[in-house]
Amino acid sequence: MPIRLPAGLMVSVSGFRGRIGESATPELFAGLAAAYGSFLLAEGDGAHIVVGRDSRTSGPMLERAVVAGLLSVGCRVTELGIVPTPTLMLAVRDTGAAGGLGVTASHNPAEWNALKFAVKGGTFLPPDRMQNYLATLESDSPRRALWNEIYAVERDDSRIQRHLDRVLDLPFLDADQIRARRFVVGLDCVNGAGGVIVPTLLERLGCGVHGIGLEPHGRFPRDPEPTAANLGDLGHLVVESGASVGFAVDPDADRLSLVDEMGRPLGEDLTLALAVETVLSRRPGPVATNLSTSRVVEDAAARHGCTVHRAPVGEINVVLAMQNIDAVVGGEGNGGVIVPELHHTRDAVVGVALILQRLADSPGAALSELVAELPTYAIVKEKLPFPRERLAEAYEALAVDLPGASADNGDGLRLEWPERASWLHLRPSGTEPVVRLIAEAPTAEAAKMLAAEARGVVERQVDI
Repeated sequence: MPIRLPAGLMVSVSGFRGRIGESATPELFAGLAAAYGSFLLAEGDGAHIVVGRDSRTSGPMLERAVVAGLLSVGCRVTELGIVPTPTLMLAVRDTGAAGGLGVTASHNPAEWNALKFAVKGGTFLPPDRMQNYLATLESDSPRRALWNEIYAVERDDSRIQRHLDRVLDLPFLDADQIRARRFVVGLDCVNGAGGVIVPTLLERLGCGVHGIGLEPHGRFPRDPEPTAANLGDLGHLVVESGASVGFAVDPDADRLSLVDEMGRPLGEDLTLALAVETVLSRRPGPVATNLSTSRVVEDAAARHGCTVHRAPVGEINVVLAMQNIDAVVGGEGNGGVIVPELHHTRDAVVGVALILQRLADSPGAALSELVAELPTYAIVKEKLPFPRERLAEAYEALAVDLPGASADNGDGLRLEWPERASWLHLRPSGTEPVVRLIAEAPTAEAAKMLAAEARGVVERQVDI
């Protein structure tokens, strides 16, 4: 029978997300996994699927359902257990697997969980193939394996170590130079999957670590999204420990946020800007990011004579752009750093290493001083409960009521005023049932004013 997707389930290029006990159930995840295994088998990439999860309390339940679904259609499954999403993606690539499934809701609160889809080569399912997969959910049930066609489940506990080794072997890193600095760092893994890898990376780089939320038990002590508003405890830890930098990762460790030596959250866009500088100082080349990322990334690239290409929001969209232009580094303004030399996946682990390298390259300079070398912008990010079916009207009204901008309709609507160093982006979220409004300008006052103007235009559409 076709799979009926429940109300409240978020379906996007990022996968399927829902609340536990409501739209996210083991029955649904087993069905989605069976359909995905059948889909990959039909495409001819093989039967081997790698499965991993973050630390959420619902993870073991849903992981077992996913494995059962895959086995039921004749897939060979390798379980990784609790691993960061980038570790899972690297395992898919390095083992030559047909694909992978990650049980993780990334930055969403603990009551959410999700299923992410990887394909051969270690990238997420591209939009066109996602549409083909969604079409299979509406068709008949997949062929089930007979009793003698069911594989034994394999376990691979080596992937964390392999991931670390690959990061430390990157040509952009001088591990001995970093170790010689003997950095003291603060670390907040929010009791997510980052706790199984980031402390070890820091220790191997000779850092003294003061950590909170390192135990991966999935009971998040705060909102797990590593935005500035959620990093107060890390800021206090950095100041009290005399650390040079504070690192915060989300539950599946594909996003990285920074706190400077004075305990001030820097904003996630600066993670990518500083990582871009580290890479381009050694290997100049094209950079790709999404339409919602700060202009500061373009400024960082320009310091090395390099250009930035923009893509729709969503990791796979940025990855496709990077592959198209042969980018040497890229990512998203949410703290997601992608280094193709390692793999085409957002990776907080490589992000941590690149930030430490940036500090090591500037002896005597504090993180705040490195940030001060870049232009300053203020960015406002809001979530609006706007009906998605009326977004086209909102886009049209914004273009009329906020004139003089260049427009990009590649992902919602992005308006930019280059002479004012300002831009605005309105788009439906792929991970939450909201519409995202992002505005950036050289000052906080200007950014808030631009966001307020846009919000007023959008809200008027509801009343019309």
